Amino acid sequence: MKTVEMQKILLIRFSSIGDIVLTSPVIRALKLQLKGAEVHFLSKKRFVSILENNPYLTKIHTFEQSINEVIPQLKQEKFDLIIDLHKNLRSLIVKRKLGVKSLSFDKLNFEKWLYVQFKINRLPKKHLVDRYFDALKIIGVENDFLGLDYFDGNEEVKSYLPASFRNQYVAFALAGTYFTKKIPFEKWTEMAKLSPLPMVFLGGESEYELAEKLISENKNLPFFNACGNFTLNQSAAFIREAHMLITGDTGLMHIAAAYQKKIVSLWGNTVPEFGMYPYIPQKSAHVVVLENKELNCRPCSKLGFHQCPKKHFNCMQQLDVTKVFRQI
Repeated sequence: MKTVEMQKILLIRFSSIGDIVLTSPVIRALKLQLKGAEVHFLSKKRFVSILENNPYLTKIHTFEQSINEVIPQLKQEKFDLIIDLHKNLRSLIVKRKLGVKSLSFDKLNFEKWLYVQFKINRLPKKHLVDRYFDALKIIGVENDFLGLDYFDGNEEVKSYLPASFRNQYVAFALAGTYFTKKIPFEKWTEMAKLSPLPMVFLGGESEYELAEKLISENKNLPFFNACGNFTLNQSAAFIREAHMLITGDTGLMHIAAAYQKKIVSLWGNTVPEFGMYPYIPQKSAHVVVLENKELNCRPCSKLGFHQCPKKHFNCMQQLDVTKVFRQI
């Protein structure tokens, strides 16, 4: 496959926040290493804010419900190459309907299944981003090891904060798609009492009540509840301005990695070995991973559950969070 043929490229990743952020080194490398190439991106409409400020993208294509909404538009573009970084049935449909050359990566689904079901770890010690670039070697595109990108549109958020927060604060990412990836209320409370800095709570509308409960039960501590009150790019800007982020295995964790912030990540049912830990190749010391390696039930899923299958949730409940602020 000759690089001179690659004038118009469609990159596919439909969701979600963190997964799309993890494609950013690929976007940058394609644009900078393939002279004159147009880099297009296909995703779900609700994630467009992650991509809309990226200077390396030529065009963003989106759909809301069905991929058929956007197929006619994609056909008109006459792409030279599709790079499929989602690799599911929907992306297969796109590739078949467009009928052009495509590249994809190894999702390692069998290896993940083996690890989840039998605790046999045959996963390579390689981040997902590096696996993406393995698939691009054939077109001469290489990892520049500059890490992730996130372009928030230069949102200004410090003016929303109390004056006492404006020098330094810690961001707490309360969000999480699955219960077994969320940090429990008791652990947030424990960390809040240990924090030497003011705290900004980040998340969506569904985390607002959790943040308010933390505030009401710890009235003497300096909190600011940004959950549900700001856009994703504004939440990203709060991370950009923060001293550090405390988070579970979340999309905001990857945004913090893009800003090369100090990150303390607490892991529940998932494990870093799946290859989606914070990716800061030039500043790996910025990342602290806390996980309970003593449990024989971890990982119990490659995604997560809405309750602990064992009913104890010890992967989170037994974490020693006294280590969190040793980095400050």
